[in-house]
Order: sequence, then structure tokens, then C-alpha cells
Amino acid sequence: MDLIIRSAAPKDLPSLLEIINHAILNTTAIYDYEARTMDEQREWFEKMFNDGMPVIVAEREGKVIGYGSYNIFRPKIGYKFSVEHSIYLDEKSRGLGVGGKLLGSLIQRAKESGLHSMIAGIDAANRGSIEFHKKYGFVEKGYLKEVGYKFNQWLDLVFMQLLLEED
Repeated sequence: MDLIIRSAAPKDLPSLLEIINHAILNTTAIYDYEARTMDEQREWFEKMFNDGMPVIVAEREGKVIGYGSYNIFRPKIGYKFSVEHSIYLDEKSRGLGVGGKLLGSLIQRAKESGLHSMIAGIDAANRGSIEFHKKYGFVEKGYLKEVGYKFNQWLDLVFMQLLLEED
């Protein structure tokens, strides 16, 4: 069965929660320490919906295997045309093109919404994600040393950017 990219619905929250909690507890893809509760995930989802920000899922054979979203880069009015995105996949779905389909859909939605810039904040040790973003036109724009701390180590952060009007 083919991969379907669609807007997330409340029924997807258990799958989104499982995917994000795996990332929180096992990776430096997100610098949170504690697993989220269903109430926290629901609150996040409702805020995204109410703010008009997309949450999309990748579904295969009726199962959500990944999701993506974006939100305003920083909470000041002058940043309203720049967004920071996130993509999370279940472990078995990495390296199969799912992330690319999600990112492509987010880029398209950003363009259609009149946004100007997409930003990715990536753990510097995650070379796979950095190379993945380069394939979609993102360019490294900043390197922040030891700004995160997780798993008893300091973490460096890479900022990558895609200007949406340049392609």
C-alpha cells in the first residue's frame, strides 16, 4: 500500500505520542528529558490547530509511521514569516523516504501560506539529518556550541535554513 501524507486528526494522537516519546527517551533529536503525557500531546495539538499551524502524518497501511509540523520560529511579530519545523518517524520507517515526503509537504504548505523562511534546529551530531536537509535545499547558517545538555553530555546545535522564494 502507498504512503499517504495527510493532516493529522485527534485520532492520531496516540501514534504521535508514541513516536515523540521514543525520540525524547532515546535520541538527541529533541532536547526534552521527560516523556509527554497524552494530555500534554493533546494540548500541543490543539494549540497548533488553533494557531493555524500544520501537523501532518505519514500513514502506511492504516498506521501512522511519522509526523511533521512547523510553528513560528520565535514568538515576536517580526518573525511571522519564518517557521521552524520538526519531523519525527517511528524507528522502522527511517531511511525509506518517509521523511522526505513529510518535509516536501511542509515546504509546499509553507509556500502556499506565504511564508518566507523555514528553519531546522538539528543536533550537530545528527549528520544524517543535516545531509537530509541539504538534499532539500537547506543551508547551514549557524553552529551553536554546547547549548543543549542531555544524556550527561553537552550538545551542539546546527541551524539550517531554506528561503522559500528562491526556487
